Amino acid sequence: MSEAAGPIPEADSEREAATKQQVLAAAERLFALHGFQNVSVRDITAEAGVNLASVNYHFGSKDALLFEIFRRRTAELNRDRARMLHEASDRHAGKPPVREILRALFEPPLRWSKPDSQRRISVQFIIRARSEGAESIKEVLRTDVSHLRRFADALMAARPGLAPEDVYWRLHFCLGMVHNNRFAEFDRLHTLSDGLTREGDTEALLRRMLDFAEAGFLA
Repeated sequence: MSEAAGPIPEADSEREAATKQQVLAAAERLFALHGFQNVSVRDITAEAGVNLASVNYHFGSKDALLFEIFRRRTAELNRDRARMLHEASDRHAGKPPVREILRALFEPPLRWSKPDSQRRISVQFIIRARSEGAESIKEVLRTDVSHLRRFADALMAARPGLAPEDVYWRLHFCLGMVHNNRFAEFDRLHTLSDGLTREGDTEALLRRMLDFAEAGFLA
């Protein structure tokens, strides 16, 4: 009678965790730079330096790997936003002003996008995922709004004179600002303005966004 399999040795478990992390990092980088459809499982495992079967073994499929990266990165980003909103609430006795609420929404993705940020690839990946992701990612984008509800509630408290419908629409327009701040749009704006709008300063860009969005809520 064969003995039941024992626990995975610690060294093997650490190797598996390391392999999984290598696959995640390689896939995120390749997808961000080249797009989902242009990257194969073979490309990912070659970049990661792991066995070809590693993607299916650890994630089940290429689409499942995409979803796992998306889930991890958006969760990290929204934790950053929630932390900043909580800190703003603490500073203002539970009722932060509009500008502080919007700062908590805008600043984390802008900070991740800085040229010297290790998170820059992650932002590029999230942008790709929004437009190229599988149905599982699109379903999350349609239905998972828990991270946005706290911002809507905070804005309603800050601007009680606005109808809730108006708050939701204006928050939606603010999210459009975040999602449209990608490098191709900056290049187009630079061309349109004949060079007046070249923006390399993240803090200056954040200030411009806050000035515009805050005015929309105070009007």
